[in-house]
Amino acid sequence: MKVLLVEDNIQISANIVRYLALKDITCESSQNGKDGLYKALSNYYDVVILDINLPEMNGLEVLKKIREKWWDIQVIMLTSNSTKPDVIQWLQLWADDYLTKPFDFDELLARIHSLNRRNLKNKSNILHFWKKYALDIEKTELMCGEKVVKLSPLEFNLLKYLAQNRGRTLSRQELYEKVWGEFDGDIMFSKTVDVYIWYLRKKLDNEVIQTVKWIWYKINA
Repeated sequence: MKVLLVEDNIQISANIVRYLALKDITCESSQNGKDGLYKALSNYYDVVILDINLPEMNGLEVLKKIREKWWDIQVIMLTSNSTKPDVIQWLQLWADDYLTKPFDFDELLARIHSLNRRNLKNKSNILHFWKKYALDIEKTELMCGEKVVKLSPLEFNLLKYLAQNRGRTLSRQELYEKVWGEFDGDIMFSKTVDVYIWYLRKKLDNEVIQTVKWIWYKINA
């Protein structure tokens, strides 16, 4: 498991990192909001532990930016104040849990494991990609936020393969073989894959599926 801790108190941060290391959890740390946001967007973490009162960028701003890219990262907010309006605001911004300082490290560990189990369970059926999109593998549905986007079976399978390999550049031939399940020696000149990519682009944001040198496609992580 990989955890990111964004906490400006150096002593608290060091103690948490050391404690989690003893529990076989890799924990990277940051002491300000901007650096924490950079790390959160540049890497993938199973859980982010995010203090609210941070220098350079507060924790709520960081949370908003994280949610613009990652929907499946579990986020625990750390706070010295946990009034009902505060909690409602965090949940509206898609925080997954919170802890009020001072807190027991064993409780933090239990929250981390609980959220990670939830995330692993969700990942078995839900495939998140490109900020706001998710594929429900069991229901064969594409979700954009809470809206269902209708896809044909071929469109769904093509998008699923692209999303499962996000970050990779995929050739037209590979897509044809994996999605259509056959090989065509003239596939480099066929428009079948291109046509279905075009169908998908009509239903997604323009920048989701990228074309690379005219004949390869990819979805960025």
